[in-house]
Amino acid sequence: MGSAATMSMAMTALCFTKSNKLTSSFRTLPRFTCSSSPFKFNISFSPSKPKPNPKPEPQTESPNQFPDDNEGQLIIPWIVRGEDGNFKLLSEPPPSFLKAMANDKTGTKKSDKNQTTKNKKKSENETKVRATAPPQYSKAARRFYNENFKDSGTRLSKVLAASGVASRRSCEDLIFEGKVTVNGSVCNTPQTRVDPAKDVIYVNGSRLPKRQPHKVYLALNKPKGYICSSGEKESKSVLSLFDDFLSSWDKKHPGVPMPRLFTVGRLDVATTGLLIVTNDGDFAQRLSHPSSNFSKEYIATVNGLVHKRHLTAISEGTTIEGVHCVPDSVELLPSMPDAQRARLRIVVHDGRKHEVRELVKNAGLEIHSLKRVRIGGFRLPPDLG
Repeated sequence: MGSAATMSMAMTALCFTKSNKLTSSFRTLPRFTCSSSPFKFNISFSPSKPKPNPKPEPQTESPNQFPDDNEGQLIIPWIVRGEDGNFKLLSEPPPSFLKAMANDKTGTKKSDKNQTTKNKKKSENETKVRATAPPQYSKAARRFYNENFKDSGTRLSKVLAASGVASRRSCEDLIFEGKVTVNGSVCNTPQTRVDPAKDVIYVNGSRLPKRQPHKVYLALNKPKGYICSSGEKESKSVLSLFDDFLSSWDKKHPGVPMPRLFTVGRLDVATTGLLIVTNDGDFAQRLSHPSSNFSKEYIATVNGLVHKRHLTAISEGTTIEGVHCVPDSVELLPSMPDAQRARLRIVVHDGRKHEVRELVKNAGLEIHSLKRVRIGGFRLPPDLG
């Protein structure tokens, strides 16, 4: 009670002793009432001035705004480009979209159906191909199969030709005629795989040797007047030049069959020079096939004087058997003291029949002699007679 009276006197003195500034600050405080004692006193202050509310702006309805009656509903906005090129916000879908939805049919489009059908057929074809195609194995698996399971034999016609029986085509005729037996049975299929070391092969009643002849590779300086045919009736065949070599074969290689030789490519009867002779058919095929693109060098001795126009005409090429053949290079060689005729070095790679002779003839020159001195990277030895 005494403390309350003391507090009241202090507050009264404070109100009268402090300046008006302090008194005004108390007026802004809220009102407090103390009723814990018989003496009641009130401290009241004036309330703060309320802030004026802003006046609502009048709203005008427009087609780009949502109406008020849609409050509480889920609205999906539509952003559409207008005719003026600007984007507009609409509460309803545009008429073009509604028209497209009304005309649209359920299901996939025709193009989508065609694409789906194509994809389905493609997948079916790929499945069929995978089912019919042979499986792909690794190199190690293929090597293991080849070394342990695969038939490592050689075609029967190839074995007969390598053994010197006849040419491969003639050997095929012998097989078709039933003159070849394998292990006691007549064989009519040239593609039959055989192994001469294991299989018993008879040709016209004669046993085929088990050992195959060695591979032979010979370089011949073909003389003039010999042909490259391997027929037995040809007396001037280049193979007759190997009679001495073949007659001594049994002494040098006892127990080994005599090889059947043939030429790789041909030279006409009047052309001399380098000619390869072998019994290796695969080697001959690789060497003579146009895909190998081996160049061949010739020395052509011509009658008369050679001018620049002749060299230009030869370098432009000529048409042979419907194919335009152009030489790789043409060069006039320096004159030699003991030679009265001009010599031309001509390099070709097509290998057409009489190609060099036709090139020189087309240029208006006449060939006196023609000699081949190189095939690919092998050149005719100068000391070979």
